[in-house]
Amino acid sequence: MDNQFWYFKRCELFEQLSEEQIRRLEEQSQVKTFDRKSLIYLPDDTSDSVLLVASGRVRLYHITSEGKEALLTFIDPGELFGELSIVGQQEREEFAEALEKSQIVKIPGDAIRELMTEQPSVMLGLTRMIGLRRQTFERRLKSLMFKPNRERLVHLLLELAERYGVPHAEGVALRIKLSHQEMANLIGSTRETVTIVLGELQFEKLIAVRRRQIILKNVRGLAESIHTRPPDLGFAN
Repeated sequence: MDNQFWYFKRCELFEQLSEEQIRRLEEQSQVKTFDRKSLIYLPDDTSDSVLLVASGRVRLYHITSEGKEALLTFIDPGELFGELSIVGQQEREEFAEALEKSQIVKIPGDAIRELMTEQPSVMLGLTRMIGLRRQTFERRLKSLMFKPNRERLVHLLLELAERYGVPHAEGVALRIKLSHQEMANLIGSTRETVTIVLGELQFEKLIAVRRRQIILKNVRGLAESIHTRPPDLGFAN
């Protein structure tokens, strides 16, 4: 298969497509590069396509009634977003912004729907992705509503460890680097509060911070401190 299709090959949803189906998908899609901090779409924009991150990273977020950002999730290379257009959503509901310089593939909704009728794995994969993403959003919303700041931040660190954690001499390092303000947006708090709680966690030797990189020194201890199970890291810790 031609190397021009590399961005489709990286997407788990399209793994079982034939070469012809991939070629047809590529012919109908458009690739665009967005600079860091560029908006990919806005709330109320027409929802007529699914987007695939070929390279870079995207963040999805809302603006609350108080004018604050509420970060929903990050989208990494090989992942789709804007998928609700497939199930009838007429307009976007959130902001999508390139967190770093990113290459985005725009796939027409009709092209995806055609694949769904031809390839059951595409329909099942999309249904599963929509369900899991909704669960993530709902879990974060419940966390914002009912849990104290420290518990919210620890929950976030464990969530990031499961997704971005790699082995480190001191424990588990997070491959993603977030500012204190970005973490505050994720948990519905303030930058000052995040700074204080991170300081407490460092003092308790549960984490270490090295030039914006966070290292979880005691994953089990962090999990036990909020009465939850340690994340599935895929490696011993």
